[in-house]
Amino acid sequence: MDKNQTEAVREFVLAGFSQTSSIEAGLFVLFLFFYVSTWVGNVLIMVTVASDNYLNVSPMYFLLGNLSFLDLCYSTVTTPKLLSDFLDNEKLISYNQCIVQLFFLHLVGAAEMFLLTVMAYDRYVAICRPLHYTTVMSRGLCCVLVAASWMGGFVHSTVQTILTIRLPFCGPNQVDNFFCDVPPVIKLACADTFVIELLMVSNSGLISTSSFVVLVSSYTTILVKIRSKEGRRKALSTCASHLMVVTLFFGPCIFIYARPFSIFSVDKIVSVLYNVITPMLNPLIYTLRNKEVKSAARRLWDR
Repeated sequence: MDKNQTEAVREFVLAGFSQTSSIEAGLFVLFLFFYVSTWVGNVLIMVTVASDNYLNVSPMYFLLGNLSFLDLCYSTVTTPKLLSDFLDNEKLISYNQCIVQLFFLHLVGAAEMFLLTVMAYDRYVAICRPLHYTTVMSRGLCCVLVAASWMGGFVHSTVQTILTIRLPFCGPNQVDNFFCDVPPVIKLACADTFVIELLMVSNSGLISTSSFVVLVSSYTTILVKIRSKEGRRKALSTCASHLMVVTLFFGPCIFIYARPFSIFSVDKIVSVLYNVITPMLNPLIYTLRNKEVKSAARRLWDR
């Protein structure tokens, strides 16, 4: 295969959800509602945390504000392009745009995984070592942990992107999803991708699975260490929202990345869960179960 053939594909076609214009019009309205709700909910949390004197100095809410920012970024990587494709019959994306989307998808996604792990550690210290909480979880340490989450996401995304751009693409060029991600993109490569798939699964799959195990183990340890029923009830109430977010985010990620890159028809629906639905639900989960955030939001509204 010569060089001209391997460089033939300079744009990809995103499969999307449907080719029927009436269905796509309905999906456009639905996903626009999801995206607007994501922005409203997450911006509300960030503004509430930043403007409230108590929440602003609390490590847990500092991390929550950063999680909301990551949710905004994560949703924005894919949803605007999806919305424009609902109104465009061709659904084209250039090779460079595809690689950029793939890079930022894994950058923000991995950073969120690491941040959720940090939030689990924060809850462990708060519940199991309450007298040392403010000392251990200082603002300086929180900033370092958030920065480390972003750095971990950057390293992970760089590895994924380098492995992808080294592959030759000469046709076909239809990505079987509504955005560019590693599994459907490398299936289009004109080369044997078995070793690349193993490397990527060991990277993405290992990060998502190990992070999920660490998170569940930390919350289990919290509940086991608390002896009193009242203390366990309070701990469960505090950790329940975190567990819901962890399950909604990590479940689909493990399904997509912790297996060989066989493309299933259900992958698009699973991708919607962690790309569109989870960033929208996170603010609802945290605010509906958290009296302090709700009270701070009311004070902000009154002002």
